[in-house]
Amino acid sequence: MAPKKYVYFFGKGKAAGQGDMKDLLGGKGAGLAEMTNLGIRVPPGFTITTEACVEYSNNNETYPVGMWDQVLENLKKVEATMGLRFGDAENPLLVSVRSGAKVSMPGMMDTVLNVGLNDKSVLGLAKKSNNDRFAFDAYRRFITMFGSVVMGVDRTLFEEILQEKKDELRIKQDTDLNADVLKEMVTEYKKLVKKETGKDFPMDPVEQMMMAINAVFGSWNAKRAITYRKIHNLPHDMGTAANVVAMVFGNMGETSGTGVAFTRDPSSGERKFFGECLMNAQGEDVVAGIRTPFPIEDLQKIVPDAYKELVDIYQRLEKHYKDMLDIEFTIQEGALYMLQTRTGKRTAAAAIRIAVDMVEEGLIDKETAILRINPDQLDQLLHPMIDPDAKVTIVGRGLPASPGAAVGRAVFNAEDAERMSKEGERCVLVRMETSPEDIGGMYAAQGILTSRGGMTSHAAVVARGMGKPCVVGCSDIQVKEKEKYFKVNDQIIREGDYITLNGSTGDVIPGEVSLIKPKLSESFATMMKWVDKIRVLKVRTNADTPFDAQVARDFGAEGIGLCRTEHMFFEPHRIKAVREMILSDDIEDRKKALAKLLPFQKGDFTGIFRAMKGLPVTIRLLDPPLHEFLPHTDAEIDELSKDMGVPADRLMAKNKTLFEFNPMLGHRGCRLGITYPEIYEMQARAIFEAACELECEGIKVIPEVMIPLVGFSKELVILKEMVDRVAEEVMKAYKVKIKYQVGTMIELPRAALVADEIAKTAEFFSFGTNDLTQTTLGLSRDDAGKFLPFYIEKGIFDTDPFVSIDQEGVGQLVKMGIEKGRATRPNIKVGICGEHGGDPRSIDFCHRAGMDYVSCSPYRIPIARLAAAQAFIRNKKYDS
Repeated sequence: MAPKKYVYFFGKGKAAGQGDMKDLLGGKGAGLAEMTNLGIRVPPGFTITTEACVEYSNNNETYPVGMWDQVLENLKKVEATMGLRFGDAENPLLVSVRSGAKVSMPGMMDTVLNVGLNDKSVLGLAKKSNNDRFAFDAYRRFITMFGSVVMGVDRTLFEEILQEKKDELRIKQDTDLNADVLKEMVTEYKKLVKKETGKDFPMDPVEQMMMAINAVFGSWNAKRAITYRKIHNLPHDMGTAANVVAMVFGNMGETSGTGVAFTRDPSSGERKFFGECLMNAQGEDVVAGIRTPFPIEDLQKIVPDAYKELVDIYQRLEKHYKDMLDIEFTIQEGALYMLQTRTGKRTAAAAIRIAVDMVEEGLIDKETAILRINPDQLDQLLHPMIDPDAKVTIVGRGLPASPGAAVGRAVFNAEDAERMSKEGERCVLVRMETSPEDIGGMYAAQGILTSRGGMTSHAAVVARGMGKPCVVGCSDIQVKEKEKYFKVNDQIIREGDYITLNGSTGDVIPGEVSLIKPKLSESFATMMKWVDKIRVLKVRTNADTPFDAQVARDFGAEGIGLCRTEHMFFEPHRIKAVREMILSDDIEDRKKALAKLLPFQKGDFTGIFRAMKGLPVTIRLLDPPLHEFLPHTDAEIDELSKDMGVPADRLMAKNKTLFEFNPMLGHRGCRLGITYPEIYEMQARAIFEAACELECEGIKVIPEVMIPLVGFSKELVILKEMVDRVAEEVMKAYKVKIKYQVGTMIELPRAALVADEIAKTAEFFSFGTNDLTQTTLGLSRDDAGKFLPFYIEKGIFDTDPFVSIDQEGVGQLVKMGIEKGRATRPNIKVGICGEHGGDPRSIDFCHRAGMDYVSCSPYRIPIARLAAAQAFIRNKKYDS
């Protein structure tokens, strides 16, 4: 049986079929092979597969059987193609060893150039090129790169020697170092390696190559690479390929050079060649910023023939790949060599413009264009951003809970935030963690920063709903709420000091940083028109105020999927009536207090219905336990006691009676409606009075009343009868008829299991996957942040189950609930209103599960629209 193939050669126009082997050869290897097939001048080489890397990592850093023999065999092919011998003293071949995963991870893994140089081959290189300076410049570069990347010597130590030599000679550029100086530096560099590692710099070229390959494979599991994959939700088991390629040299003189370019502007998407070059340099110089590169168009003045060929090649490659590309090249004494082509990284604005332009140019179709856009990237377009030209100092980093940027003076409680906002001052609310009582301050603040909590904590959920930038769980800071300051390292930020938050990255920045407002382009509008024609999932919003409802409608929302009524109760002029209701000893007193709340609730619903004219609005009746509305500290209780004329001890006693060990599973949701039906009755009356009054004005209203936390069909039967009775009474009084529905949230496993029974009464289901995840996995979303990162690191969870739905567990309950519900009521409307409603992967699941809509925060509406269209396209391909 033939050994497994781990190494693939490319050269002399031969790399048949390898251009399509991106999973196995990585993006760089596949690109080199494809350019070879296209007849483009590429230095010959070979690619060691990603499978070899994975096996190497899994087998205690040991090569898979047969791999090394294949490496040596293919090295001979490169030697034959180039007419050179690896590390030879007379006619030396040098190679680069470069990483290249399936997905581009710029700068995250290792590269080593000029492998094969030693004390003998450098003399051969000098003689063959008739250029001592070039040869020893390449040698000192090799020792620097190999010494730091492979042998672990601090790179700055090499740079210090270089700078000392330049200072001694009073020169500024590396290119001004002559051959004699470079020879001295090579000797000093080798001494440095010996001093730092206790080992001589290796002189055996084959040993050098093996060590370089090991370093590339090892860099797959380097901290920076792991972090990058976590940030971009990339799997950790892909591995990287290693590309061993014959060296061509950009540092042979003024007709040699190197550059990096994009086939279109990666920032704006403009259709123009965009890049930078350096003459008499190697690729690392462009990336490292050691010298200032010049714009790529200036290349035509220096080496016009090479530039003309480069333009021809980039245009050919873009037409071939039908995408914007990132290319790397070297010019060796006027001859152009291509070293890389891969899909280019781009901003959201550029991605949309390029996709739309390429459709208009006939390169791609609309469905391909839609699939080209990363839905999460759209956040860049919808929120203020930190000016990319601004110089910032990052002092802490938390979780990027809600995107965009915020600048304001630090405040440490909600009251101060509201006060400062009324005074016309921008502020950022800083808390250890937020509570529902902070809602006013959160609304008033430009952004929110907490030292505790996770991506679905109170602060995160509310901030996203408001479109407020938010950074949570920033453990770098120590918040002193009473003293009104926070400490980070040795720096203290006091109340009134300016801070800047980057909610897209989680960065905390002291001081006032300039922001820029993103503008939505014509290309964006065009793209979203295509998206809306393709998708089948409707997209609603989670909104609790008329302002949020209007923002969502402007972003294309097709209704409200979740209006939380409890947030309305926390406003200062309402909370007293709420507390009066809670403290009442009998039903009559409760009804009196609720009567005070009725006009407020009715006004809320009127505003929301008006903003959503003609679109459905799902209103969830009161869900949280009553104790959340009461004060808990002695000072707060004393203040309330004075305001209400109620003895403090009575308030304390009431707090004790309402205390629950696990309120999330306690007296909340429909259980409140069963025990205190007058609460839900008031809310239902407010809903239908608002709806009827607007109907009288000629405004169409489509109310959907949602009963939360139903686990037993009888709960819904009792409460629907009450809602229907109130609706009939109100409609009779106003002499109008309104079409409405009563349904429930499926947020308990039992509800999914008996959904067929519940569907006999429910006219719609809305899956509350925040709580369904908690109750299915037995996790508290506010506490699980302490150990979830470890579960993700260990591979127990692929991702945070509160961010992206657990499709194998929670997802099965969702599918079961839909199937059972539709078995009883075939036309039952089904949606999702948890945080998962704005997550692209979860939206794909919702599409496959057969939901009618998803609901998310206003500022994620365009993201959800795009993700819904992508879900349709992807799954259409699988279904066909």
